[in-house]
Amino acid sequence: MVDVQNDFCPGGALAVPEGDHVVPPLNRAAARFSAVGLPVYASRDWHPLDSMHFEQNGGTWPEHCVQGTPGARLHPDLQLPPNTMIVTKGTDRTDDGYSAMEGRVAGRETLLEDLAARGVTHLYVGGLATDYCVKRSVLDALAQGIRVTVLDDAIRAVNLNPEDGQQAIAQMKAAGATFEPSAALLDAESTPR
Repeated sequence: MVDVQNDFCPGGALAVPEGDHVVPPLNRAAARFSAVGLPVYASRDWHPLDSMHFEQNGGTWPEHCVQGTPGARLHPDLQLPPNTMIVTKGTDRTDDGYSAMEGRVAGRETLLEDLAARGVTHLYVGGLATDYCVKRSVLDALAQGIRVTVLDDAIRAVNLNPEDGQQAIAQMKAAGATFEPSAALLDAESTPR
């Protein structure tokens, strides 16, 4: 689950249109993975107030997901299984934090290192936003030889430009990502691998 945080949902500092619509399919997917004993990860932006990522410091974005603020909290309706590992990214003032692969798993190493240590070779990804953190996380995982399935009903785009979301989807597909609805995970005959 990529960055399903208050600031990226309606009413947040950098709200993604319909950002909260990713919550129900992600909840179902996380419950399914947890039920079959597979790891669940939830990434979060965790920017310092002086982040170069922010407009007031010369960056692109309005201030959002500042460490310890309500806007940085995961969406209150997100139902994280007890074994969910939180991946924190964008913690340095010069780090944009787009890719969850570079984030750190609480008490461990980077997400990429944690996946390797667990022998994870296939990720199912959803979250916010399609055209930034989801895209960068997916492309980085694919570049490391990890298979990626994007849950197409569990992503939404910022769309600074109207076609950004569609272009991001095209880039992820071109790099080898597959797309399917979260409902495909709920088929009792199929077990995510």
